[in-house]
Amino acid sequence: MVLECRQLRKRFGERVAVDGVGFTVAAGECYGLLGPNGAGKTTTISMVCGLLARDGGEVVVAGRPVDHRSVAAKAAIGYVPQDVALYPELSAVDNLRFFGGLYGLRGAELEQQVADTLAAVGLVDRAGERIATYSGGMKRRANIAAGLLHRPQLLVLDEPTVGVDPQSRNAILETVDRLRREGMAVLYTTHYMEEAERLCDRVGIIDGGRLVAEGTRRQLVERVGGTDRVRLAASGDLQALADACRRVAGVAEVVRVPGGVELVAPDGNRLLPAVVAAAAASGAQLSSVEVVEPDLEAVFLALTGKELRD
Repeated sequence: MVLECRQLRKRFGERVAVDGVGFTVAAGECYGLLGPNGAGKTTTISMVCGLLARDGGEVVVAGRPVDHRSVAAKAAIGYVPQDVALYPELSAVDNLRFFGGLYGLRGAELEQQVADTLAAVGLVDRAGERIATYSGGMKRRANIAAGLLHRPQLLVLDEPTVGVDPQSRNAILETVDRLRREGMAVLYTTHYMEEAERLCDRVGIIDGGRLVAEGTRRQLVERVGGTDRVRLAASGDLQALADACRRVAGVAEVVRVPGGVELVAPDGNRLLPAVVAAAAASGAQLSSVEVVEPDLEAVFLALTGKELRD
């Protein structure tokens, strides 16, 4: 594992911000911390990165213990905060050269890393312009570049798409997904359910400073008893189609809808071959099949009793 954290705790006065949070992130995995604002996500990753002294628990990154005084372990971490942490009057290139120097990069190696990271976030054409002239989305992409300069084993991103336009947001998500596929471990905090569903291999749902559940989307859905909906668009004898689908083992419910039928089942994808075979036998003509799985918004609501963005 690239990251292991156990029983993290942090209190601010009388308020317990993080209470016993623990999880792991492997190389090539994107782990999402999903929760509303104020849930404890930023406090948790601040302890993971050694930026905040913890009251309890332990953090290990790339085999080294991390605390707020450690240096060697922090070298394996690339941290991208919510706020843009760049000098606005410097260009992107000069910002990256400065931060690269802090990481100990020099000469040709530094220049190569600056060029590579600018290419990774799609800012080569604007590299010589001042950060102050950048759009919000470009600033966040440059922020990510600063976190990638030293080739970290763990990339930590704290809500990197807040307040950006859709095009920049998509570019950021594509960059993160590519880094994960190239083998980097990624810890990604967000309160946007669709980002977690798109990027994350596993998700930890955090609420009130506690990790209330974690797993893949399918595991989380199964935990709260969620079911899939299989929508069959068809023509011909729809009643015969509905009757045939009811006889498929594992189908919990069948409902006639305009232009087809809708099935309810615990695992719609697994049942598709049997459902399609039953439809063919019924004499109806299928024009499309769609499996709609429960989303993380529904899981979060079931586990916490509140909307994801509360």
